[in-house]
Parts: sequence; C-alpha cells; structure tokens
Amino acid sequence: MDVIIKTFDQLTTRELHDIYQLRCDIFVVERNCVYPEIDGKDPECLHIFTEVENKIVAYARIIPPGLKYEKVVAIGRVVVHETFRGQRLGEKLIAKAIEVIKKQWPNTSIRLSAQSHLQHFYRLNGFEVISEEYLEENLPHIAMELKVK
Repeated sequence: MDVIIKTFDQLTTRELHDIYQLRCDIFVVERNCVYPEIDGKDPECLHIFTEVENKIVAYARIIPPGLKYEKVVAIGRVVVHETFRGQRLGEKLIAKAIEVIKKQWPNTSIRLSAQSHLQHFYRLNGFEVISEEYLEENLPHIAMELKVK
C-alpha cells in the first residue's frame, strides 16, 4: 500500500469526504469526544493517507510551522481505521511524514500531542516526551517532540 501526500487543494472531493468521515468515526464516535473536528487548519496542511479499494483507511496531517507552533512542525489527526489496525499503517504514515518534513522544513523539530497510551509507539519513531500528562478532549495526552538534525 502506497502512502499518498497531497495539499488540501489537491484532494478530491471524495478524498476530503473520506478523510473527514474517518477522523469523525474514530475521534468523535469511537473515542466519544465532542470537539470541533474541522478546525480551519486543513487548508494549510499536508495530508498523508493510505487507501484500500479507493477508501482512505489511514491518515495523518502535517501542520506547518506558525500554524500550531511558532517554529515547530506538527503531526496531527493520526488515525487508522479499526479494521486495518495492526498492519503497521500508522508506522508507515509517521515515517513518511518525518521524511517529508525533513525535506520541506530541514532542521525543524516535529511535535505532536499523543494519546498517553500511544507514547511507546511514538518513542519507537524517535519522539521524546516533553510534557507532563494533560487532558485534551477529556482524554489523557502527552506532548512529544522529535529533534531533527
């Protein structure tokens, strides 16, 4: 399965629909969180995803410096459809995101807000914990950062 990278303007209407549906199915419904899923940042982000039979099953977005953090790139909305978990799709997305960030924003650190139970996964990808645990949308999270050299 290939990892696809597109700007917001390159996304088809169907891809955008599938992205929003996947994010809402997991973050709003499965995790039972009510929050503004469409936060206004998507038009400025890079969108990374994997498709199976023309359906998006794994997704993440890259948030450029200045949009969430002043001098740091962020990775957010990392999600894998429940049917496809355990197939290392999240790992492939994060690896591709890091590769893209290193090319587009060399020497810029990468930050994310990880659900606490996923910090081991992000540590395997080089991220380090930089905060105490906090609640985000009523779920325990931890800030993590990858220092890019």
